[in-house]
Amino acid sequence: MTAAQADLQIDRPTVADGAALWRIAKDSKVLDLNSSYSYLLWCRDFAATSAVARDGRGEPIGFVSGYLRPDSPRTLLVWQVAVDEAHRGRGLAASLLDGLVARTAAEHAVDTVETTITPGNTASERLFTAFAERHGALLEREVLFDAGQFPDGSHDPEVLYRIGPLAH
Repeated sequence: MTAAQADLQIDRPTVADGAALWRIAKDSKVLDLNSSYSYLLWCRDFAATSAVARDGRGEPIGFVSGYLRPDSPRTLLVWQVAVDEAHRGRGLAASLLDGLVARTAAEHAVDTVETTITPGNTASERLFTAFAERHGALLEREVLFDAGQFPDGSHDPEVLYRIGPLAH
């Protein structure tokens, strides 16, 4: 473990983190950027199913946002995963995802993780494939929304990754 990793803290986001999470998502240049307002609301209303990584100064350097599916409350839908550029390549996204899933499994009996990934997003494909392997879980893929369903006409399809059941 490096000194930087030793100083790392992973916990629930707060409203005060909303602006930083929006910036990290914006700077990723990969994620669909939501309004800054939505990140503030997310940090308020979905903190229990999201996680933020903080550096030694307490500043957000990465996050995972998620929610429990209303029609399947033991399923955690991971909405976004982002790590500040200066902190990429150190396994932070995997640590965030593992920590969030462990917490939601303990608090909400989560046994399945879902996310959507656009074709060609190799980093996300690797992250979630490796997650399934680490947790001894099945990984199923299917197109959830095809390109023609997006009203702006400029969106790639979203492929649903369903991982579970998770071994606890």
